[in-house]
Parts: sequence; structure tokens; C-alpha cells
Amino acid sequence: MGWLAVVRHGEAGPGRTDRERRLTPRGEHEAQGAGRWLAARPELEGAMVWASPYDRAQQTAQAVVEATRCDLETVDTITPDDDVDALVERLTALEVSRPLIIVSHMPLVGALVGRLVEGSPGAGIAFPTAGIALLEADVWAAGCATSRAFVGPPHA
Repeated sequence: MGWLAVVRHGEAGPGRTDRERRLTPRGEHEAQGAGRWLAARPELEGAMVWASPYDRAQQTAQAVVEATRCDLETVDTITPDDDVDALVERLTALEVSRPLIIVSHMPLVGALVGRLVEGSPGAGIAFPTAGIALLEADVWAAGCATSRAFVGPPHA
């Protein structure tokens, strides 16, 4: 059985470009709360963290890494409008024994969770900023995951 946490970045302010938008003070607080919540999940111990290269996702991922002490990898193909099918294909090829935390954006995070749990291309869920979906599966393929938790700020 494997574990995947899908995390939306914390609240972000305006930026010159979408890529450069940074967390607001509230977003920083949300990201820290998400990190604490993830660190308290024993099933995520030793996880790898994949983060979008966009500033707000990197900031959120740093808060997660500080709390969990997990390894961080920047993944260029998990930005807001990247292909969910390509991401699911990449996840399907992974060994599920190591937990994974993905820090990204809407609409990608909502579409990813919908695809993994429901299986259909049109499935998707809304995520609050710093929202977390915790999934469990034997394989990361469409329709094969079970949602075990869905939380948002304040992460209680």
C-alpha cells in the first residue's frame, strides 16, 4: 500500500507574472500549518516532496520540508495547467512503497485527486489554499486510490 499527499500552495498575492507570485503572510501561516499536519502523519514518514517550480509552491514546499524533514525535488511538469494524464502516467510508473507529497496548484491538484480516486477525466475537486488530500493505493492509476483525509486551514 502506498501513500500520496496532494497539497495546494498557500494563499498567494499578485505578481508580475503568475510564476513569480509569492505567499502572503496568511499563505505562509497556511503552509506552515500544512507542514505540521503532514509531519504528524506516520504514513508519510520518509516521503519525497515534489514541488512545482512556481514561487508560491516552492515556498509552501519549503514549509513542508522544514516540518517533515523530507527530501525535495522540483518538478517542472506540475504547474497549474500541466497535463494531468501525463502526471498520472508518471505516478503509475513509481514504486508505491515510498510515500510522496506533491505541492502544486489548482486546477492540477483538483484534477489529479479526482482522476486517481474517481477515474474519469472530468472528475475533480475544489481545493482551498494549503488544502491537503491524503490518498492510499496499491498503484497510482486512474480510479485506484482511496481518499483517507481531506483538510484545509486551520489544519486540525
